[in-house]
Amino acid sequence: MSVEDGGMQGLGRPRQARWTLMLLLSTAMYGAHAPLLALCHMNGRVPFRPSSAVLLTELTKLLLCAFSLLVGWQAWPEGAPPWRQAAPFALSALLYGANNNLVIYLQRYMDPSTYQVLSNLKIGSTALLYCLCLRHRLSVRQGLALLLLMTAGACYAAGGLQVPGNTFPSPPPAAAASPMPLHITPLGLLLLILYCLISGLSSVYTELLMKRQRLPLALQNLFLYTFGVLLNLGVHAGSGPGPGLLEGFSGWAALVVLSQALNGLLMSAVMKHGSSITRLFVVSCSLVVNAVLSAVLLRLQLTATFFLATLLIGLAMRLYYGSR
Repeated sequence: MSVEDGGMQGLGRPRQARWTLMLLLSTAMYGAHAPLLALCHMNGRVPFRPSSAVLLTELTKLLLCAFSLLVGWQAWPEGAPPWRQAAPFALSALLYGANNNLVIYLQRYMDPSTYQVLSNLKIGSTALLYCLCLRHRLSVRQGLALLLLMTAGACYAAGGLQVPGNTFPSPPPAAAASPMPLHITPLGLLLLILYCLISGLSSVYTELLMKRQRLPLALQNLFLYTFGVLLNLGVHAGSGPGPGLLEGFSGWAALVVLSQALNGLLMSAVMKHGSSITRLFVVSCSLVVNAVLSAVLLRLQLTATFFLATLLIGLAMRLYYGSR
């Protein structure tokens, strides 16, 4: 197996150890995101503007990439700066920006629980676009593994956690909201399909771009996050009156921004040296971290559905990455 398939057999032990550590750190950061956001709440709401957090996260990524190039952690390419190769990353930034904003608009047309369950369809859309765009054929065994991964995500979203003393399972912290009936409008369904397609396309397109360009990863990230900062700066400025850029920020909020910035850099390494499918497994495995942290920090209870989801994720990993 190659690194792109998620395998480790072609790597020496030091590189294999670094790769494994990187995936574990990314899984932990993904899983910690929702619990950390919950710890930021004051009077039941986030005290800062979401657009501020996204903008600061993109800016932190950009500064870290620039710093790594300046200190020589990654070599600058010889010859004239390849600025022409920066243009394609504008589309990546636009796709990621559209995806992040669609998540907000989707909440108007469906309840949070429905969104959490159905959004797992992006696993299927990513796998489909991965095969079409990168001409990578998945075996029946691998297809079954991704189907199990979708099922695991849906199970966890449907009731992996519950409030102590509550008979009915509750959605994960990221989906926590005031009680409302399960519902989805026709427009909501269309937007959800669009969200899943854009999510898969942004991941696969960025992977294709990073692998085709023979540029240092830090420079590619510099291009990507420059467009990301400009795009999110426009979104922040156009979002109307509200708290200032740093207003309402606490130590927990700063930790959210830093962890998301570092995780974004780790994910870019996965896209360049691994694959979009590897990213899907990282995100799915992070559900386990999310649940454990939610139980410890937010005093939510794990349900039988959580253990079923964990079992399905483990089985999916075994099917996809196991010896064939």
